[in-house]
Amino acid sequence: MLSLRYLVISPHLDDGVFGCGQLLAAHPGSTVLTVFAGVPEAAPAPEWDRRCGFTSAQAAMAARREEDRRALTQLAARPLWLSFLDSQYGRPPSRAALCDALRGAMQALAPGAFAPQGRPPALAEDAAPLAVLVPMGLFHSDHELVHEAALAVLKEPGAPPALAYEDALYRRKPGLLQRRLAALAAAGWCATPATLGPLGAPADKRRAVETYASQLRAFGPGGWSDALEPERYWQLTPPPATPRSGARETADDLALATP
Repeated sequence: MLSLRYLVISPHLDDGVFGCGQLLAAHPGSTVLTVFAGVPEAAPAPEWDRRCGFTSAQAAMAARREEDRRALTQLAARPLWLSFLDSQYGRPPSRAALCDALRGAMQALAPGAFAPQGRPPALAEDAAPLAVLVPMGLFHSDHELVHEAALAVLKEPGAPPALAYEDALYRRKPGLLQRRLAALAAAGWCATPATLGPLGAPADKRRAVETYASQLRAFGPGGWSDALEPERYWQLTPPPATPRSGARETADDLALATP
């Protein structure tokens, strides 16, 4: 019997491992799709990048991609990078563009996803079913936008099963998780705590987390300790299906980069 394959949708180049590192360690061959992995044009480093030790935005993203590549290699996971820019580099993308990019990635990993109702998904004989993990989107505009776009796609007919992971670090802020659960319920989603066992060894996750050295430097001593606390997951049951969200935009906006 084939086990699930996981697609972890990560806002930035570290969130997926911070939130799901042990799950990834236990499921080699999973994919981590990072939304805001685009490399900006030459520009001075903004404040966060300077705190991480960089002098230019380009150097920061090049280093962060390399950190992500090494961390996911340790966990036997596959990185996929979208070309959208982190909000610190300028105007965020539209939700429509994100919807199209995320839907395309899901279809590439699970041919037959979003098939008309009544038609079973087409899977290769050796392909396990795909489940998609999205961030709860508890804090930070990039996290919130990714959460909203991913759920807009995952409530479409034929979408893969939806799960959510709690955004490490932000989940400790008082009231944020409660507010997100209330918003999900108001939108018709049913969120149920989920056990996705077995999980990998905490030591394997710690090694992967420590690979993001530039980001840990900016968080400061103890500022990233929540990433090593137990991971928490939610099963998301969508409201009644709705038509596809978002309109097709340019191919450049939706480009996937495979390291």
